[in-house]
Amino acid sequence: MTHDGGYRLGVDVGGTFTDLVLMAPDGRVLTRKVLSTIGNYADAIITGTRALLADATLPPGAVGEVIHGTTVATNAILERRGARTGLITTAGFRDLLEIGRLRLSRLYDLDFERPAPLVPRRCRLEVTERMSHAGAVITPLDPSSAAAAIDRLTAEGVESIAVCLLHAYADPAHEQAVGALVKERAPGVALTLSCEILPEMREFAPAPRSPMRTSCPSWRATWSRSSASSDGSASRPRSSSCSPTAAS
Repeated sequence: MTHDGGYRLGVDVGGTFTDLVLMAPDGRVLTRKVLSTIGNYADAIITGTRALLADATLPPGAVGEVIHGTTVATNAILERRGARTGLITTAGFRDLLEIGRLRLSRLYDLDFERPAPLVPRRCRLEVTERMSHAGAVITPLDPSSAAAAIDRLTAEGVESIAVCLLHAYADPAHEQAVGALVKERAPGVALTLSCEILPEMREFAPAPRSPMRTSCPSWRATWSRSSASSDGSASRPRSSSCSPTAAS
């Protein structure tokens, strides 16, 4: 293989293995599979890349492009190992995560049970406010209700807070104000605003995505702290009333 800087490196980080593929300009490929490093997933990427470059007798500068993908966050959500998360929403929309779009995956199965929402009901709190679909203020934001919700969630031990208010895509002012209060009253808590990740119309679309997004950064730190066993295996993060696995 020549050292022309035109090599491409693809990395797929999974919960168990990290796969790497090095492609030469002429289409030839070399592959390497290494164990993922739960404490810091970058360690496996570095180890695998060094081994792959050694196999190809290439210097690091030969790689001109790196493409990275991971299922770690997806696994965390599916396995309910995310951070303890709270949701702040508009008054009257607390149960939106469970109501969804009123669609069932098995419509005629009377024994079908919906999967539990990522945020249990006691950690989904409401604030007094309302925007219209056009971004006009119908009910001004009550800062005291937002402060009370934040304080209650922090008392519950949440590690992350998602804010998803009605029609924030049309005017994010209320969400941003609540976000500022979260930063002020709970500076160590991860924060996600729906207007920043999915400013989209209709109530349900951004509702589940906000908790998903906000649970992942703190989850990684939580899992890292819990994976200090000598054999490298991860113990389950401690549970609380706001854990993804907690009962509603």
